[in-house]
Amino acid sequence: MATTNVLLWEGCTPVYADIRPDDFCLDADKIEPLITENTQAIMATHVYGNPCHIEAIQAVADKYKLKVIYDAAHTFGARYNGQAILNYGDVSTCSFHATKVFHSVEGGCIVTDDDDLALTLRRYRSFGHRNDDYYSMGINAKNSELHAAMGLCVLPKVDELIAARKQVFDWYDARLNFDKITRPTLTTGVDYNYAYYPIVFESEETLLGVVDSLKAAGVTPRRYFYPSLNTLPFAVPANAGMAQSCPISESVSLRVLALPLYPDLPETDVDRIATIVNNHV
Repeated sequence: MATTNVLLWEGCTPVYADIRPDDFCLDADKIEPLITENTQAIMATHVYGNPCHIEAIQAVADKYKLKVIYDAAHTFGARYNGQAILNYGDVSTCSFHATKVFHSVEGGCIVTDDDDLALTLRRYRSFGHRNDDYYSMGINAKNSELHAAMGLCVLPKVDELIAARKQVFDWYDARLNFDKITRPTLTTGVDYNYAYYPIVFESEETLLGVVDSLKAAGVTPRRYFYPSLNTLPFAVPANAGMAQSCPISESVSLRVLALPLYPDLPETDVDRIATIVNNHV
């Protein structure tokens, strides 16, 4: 919802294209039919830290002279074809919230190789001025010294944290019964950061049963991402003027569940969680 909220807050009209059934990222083939003379940019999310089909999206953007903005909140430390995923697009945004692979408790960053845009963004975050020189409107969007200090403590440990997440990821892989559940497919060429462990059930009924059993055992999973944004009335403006049907997103969002994953998660807890999941499928 955070991605769409930005558009709604700025008075823009979001138009939703469906996702790919294998990796749950925006389907580049669904974008072009939705482009009109009012389209300004393509905004896509790298879902669960797995990158979109970057080349295909860029090809559409180049054809129609559109900007590409990536919500890359999940991708810190992940690489695609040898480059940080944050390098792609005109702008990539990243979250430093406490639940992320790298964090500063709260905050984030905007990454661009456009020097003029970077300068404009720096001014926006500091009331539009530098010292006594005023250039534009702006807000107080600066990070605090305490958050920066936390970030500097965490940053040297990122590789270690990703390795620990991978270990938990591998434990889940070895214990879950994949006869009745699936996982999103990782994009070819990606060095994953193991940000999340999403699984997809055959039905929402099964998912809800698993959620209830996990909660009864003191485990809190997350229906992430749920629901499909095009089903939220306030997120689909009445003047959108475009079809908002996204059947794949609507189906997957009802059946996907993110299991607990953090570097210090004990193997015994992974055993408990996997057993509960397996008992329902």
